[in-house]
Amino acid sequence: MRNRGIGRGSIFFGGLLLAAAAGVLGTSVLMSPHHTVGGDEQVRTTVALFVRNSAIGTLLLSALAAYMLFPNPRPRKPVRDRVLIGVIALLSLAALYQLIWVQFTILN
Repeated sequence: MRNRGIGRGSIFFGGLLLAAAAGVLGTSVLMSPHHTVGGDEQVRTTVALFVRNSAIGTLLLSALAAYMLFPNPRPRKPVRDRVLIGVIALLSLAALYQLIWVQFTILN
């Protein structure tokens, strides 16, 4: 008898982590200080550190979601796998862009 519930639970939790990574990235994009108005220099560093930490959290959550979403006995659905790989890659690239942007424009 095979226990397929563990695989399904892993996929469910991986999807939940992927949704959390998207939420973290969305929050940090909305907090991003791309367009600044005069007089906000005192909070600029704080917001930049928040954006940097959110980008790092997005990378970690995406990596953990990728680990959970692709169990060893893989289901035979390559379309689902390709879409998930695309979403994880998009989240990771956006987080890396934020890390690079914050490092070179605000924190220097």
